[in-house]
Amino acid sequence: MSGEFKIKAVNLTRKFDRRTIFENVNFEINSGSAIAITGKNGSGKSTLIKIISNLLSQSSGSIDLYENNNKVKRENIFRYIGFVSPYLNLYDEFSGFENLKLISNIRGEGHNNIDLVLQKVGLYQRRNDLLKIYSSGMKQRLKIAFAILHNPQILLMDEPTSNLDHDGVSIVDNITDEYKINKIVIIATNDEHERSLCSSDINLNDSSNQKINGE
Repeated sequence: MSGEFKIKAVNLTRKFDRRTIFENVNFEINSGSAIAITGKNGSGKSTLIKIISNLLSQSSGSIDLYENNNKVKRENIFRYIGFVSPYLNLYDEFSGFENLKLISNIRGEGHNNIDLVLQKVGLYQRRNDLLKIYSSGMKQRLKIAFAILHNPQILLMDEPTSNLDHDGVSIVDNITDEYKINKIVIIATNDEHERSLCSSDINLNDSSNQKINGE
């Protein structure tokens, strides 16, 4: 999977019951970018990243993914996206390797990449241990492995360094630096270090809702 990718949002709005989470958010993000979604607690950072990933629908406005200027069908977006989030479900009765093998089977992919990804996130030596004995930091590393297993063009991360030690944070840094060369990285965060990995931000508390162009 290769080419030039773009995510474009126009007047994106999300409401829940009678409460507006955010409204009229506009941005355009291109391959070779790392963008942070920032804002106060409750401003909708996780909500926005879920909408980008197609896990949640907007109330109004539009958001589209383009490959070489061709719009990607909504039902195919999952093929292009890797998602790191605290609400990703893992299977405690399976090993780390078995968890990744399961997601590979669901995606209809082979297992050749699993060992390489486990090495990248520092879990190869613990690949056969059951998740129920993993620490919270190890589980977070496995969530990162889930996200990059299929080498996606768009990497979405919601507070990716949560529960990670210094070595784990370095893993996030290295993966971000690798992906933002010619792919798209979006990080929902209020953490200063995570924000420093990005070249610009979408501030959901900015009432002007200026257009963000990720280059």
